[in-house]
Amino acid sequence: MPQHHGRTADATPFSVSRSSPVPEAIDELWERRADLSPTDDAARRTVTEAIDLLDSGAARVAAVDQASDEVVVDERARRAILLAFRVLSMRTSEAGPFRYQDRLPLKRRFDRVRVAPGAIARWGSHLAPGVVLMPSYVNVGAHVGAGTLVDTWATVGSCAQIGSNVHLSGGVGIGGVLEPPGAVPVVVEDETFVGSRSVIVEGARVRRGAKLGAGVLLTSSTPVFDADTGEELPRGQAPAWSVCVSSTRLRMFPGGEFGVPCLLVIKRLGEGEEHDKLLLESLFREHGTAL
Repeated sequence: MPQHHGRTADATPFSVSRSSPVPEAIDELWERRADLSPTDDAARRTVTEAIDLLDSGAARVAAVDQASDEVVVDERARRAILLAFRVLSMRTSEAGPFRYQDRLPLKRRFDRVRVAPGAIARWGSHLAPGVVLMPSYVNVGAHVGAGTLVDTWATVGSCAQIGSNVHLSGGVGIGGVLEPPGAVPVVVEDETFVGSRSVIVEGARVRRGAKLGAGVLLTSSTPVFDADTGEELPRGQAPAWSVCVSSTRLRMFPGGEFGVPCLLVIKRLGEGEEHDKLLLESLFREHGTAL
């Protein structure tokens, strides 16, 4: 059954069933995974069918439950990915002049998706209609929502969950997670903007409508502060409908006083408010960052 990881705040329209669409046979294979190999035809068929569910979007490794606002992780789906590395053999594949040697082939299902030359998506990742991939990388188990732009040299790690109408700017790094069991993937919700060269890892969460300036580092343990009040907000989360920049706070250590990275909320947006791009860029520049 899926595992639940609660985080309280504003609910989002991102929802998932609490029962896994991945067949229970995956759990049975997992219990005897040490004995599996590419010679087990039945196991390979079962795992291939499960990965196809992820590839099509019929299943996903994680999402936010609308009723509880919890990140719900489907461990069975994640197990299917891990089993693929046991039951699939190494194969050579080609894309134009480029050759690859891997157990997982490249993705072939692109339903109304634009894929620019140089972009790579692995089988088992889901790209919803309207997604645009500039030269970038999307790993197995990732789920990218409709209308999202994955810009040049951005990476979407294994099992990362990216919402609809998101802009991942150039060089953004979205962390992946396959192990350990129970670890929460990165979730970037709908209508968000992640500035150039930002890094979102370790199960951090960018809530709906948040706008992040360039160079933001957000992990599950990153402190988050409100610039107007000084209030400390839930760690590892960019609040919904906020404008955030990277900052530091001073802390005393035995060796002296040092700046520790944090996320600073510099503006609150009304729900559904789309901030003018020029005004947003000016706001970021005032705080030493940019789009």
